[in-house]
Amino acid sequence: MPTVTCLALNSESGPHVEMLRDAGFELRFVPDETDLSTPQAVIEQLRGSAVSIAGGEPYTREVIEALPELRVIARSGVGYDAIDLQACDERGVVVTITPGVNHHSVAEHTIALLMGVARGFPEADRRVRECRWKRVSHPRVMGRTLGLIGLGRIGQAVATRAIGLGMTVIAYDPFPDREFARQHGVELVGLDELLRRSDFVSLHLPATPQTRHLMNAERFSQMKPGSVFLNTARGSLVDEGALIAALESGPLRAAGLDVFETEPLPADSPLLRMPNVLLSGHVAGLDDESHRDTYRLLADTVLRLYRGEWPAECIVNRPDREGKWQW
Repeated sequence: MPTVTCLALNSESGPHVEMLRDAGFELRFVPDETDLSTPQAVIEQLRGSAVSIAGGEPYTREVIEALPELRVIARSGVGYDAIDLQACDERGVVVTITPGVNHHSVAEHTIALLMGVARGFPEADRRVRECRWKRVSHPRVMGRTLGLIGLGRIGQAVATRAIGLGMTVIAYDPFPDREFARQHGVELVGLDELLRRSDFVSLHLPATPQTRHLMNAERFSQMKPGSVFLNTARGSLVDEGALIAALESGPLRAAGLDVFETEPLPADSPLLRMPNVLLSGHVAGLDDESHRDTYRLLADTVLRLYRGEWPAECIVNRPDREGKWQW
């Protein structure tokens, strides 16, 4: 039976383990602390594998061409910007994702960052720990405007929560769900207008060549003085140098960040020393429920492919362009 190698973070446990083993697959697990930042490291771990349960490690052309037995890259999440889809098409490797299972987790994490920054964290925590007793007021969240860049599943889940907090929500999306916007009173606007009007700006677009560095020096300069920037999407959407400059010299008051251009965040990053930046390590999509549902859907997709089915809703490339893909 085929070998499945689990590279994704926390993939040593979950419903996929029993589902795949019961179907006769052999499972291999890579410890979480394994360095998978280079193509060669990924190749070494995946030799002999038919399936990779993938995290954010690189699947370059070099990786794909070095692994002739690889048939499926099953991404535990929805981002696939680290995967060379053209190389996968050419080599007949199916790339799958797990849509619709972690949007509530990301939305909750976004609101957690928003509220934390709005109430002065992490600096409020640091002052108490350092015995600096100083009371500082901050603008109330209720009544403020949240601008969502992206109104897909995650953006919509953030919108309903923000509305519950008493915020006004506006949104920019290249292909907006107008019915959702109408039902929930979300005003659809252009990106420039959103940046000018928002007290909080939150990113919820996928990483593509077109969205790389969407938030750059020019865009940050358009934001309101004293506004807050949030990113739980992808680090590549942001020019990190421009973000740092906007935090140091305006217009940004603060930021809440879960994703970065380089991950893990380098030890020399200025963001680590900024008292007005609240950080987490690419965990927005991870809660108990999303972990369970992600790995159940992932395993079900792999099993369907093995049975000769084609779960198109979870497949992001076209290795079957002539209808001839086989395991």
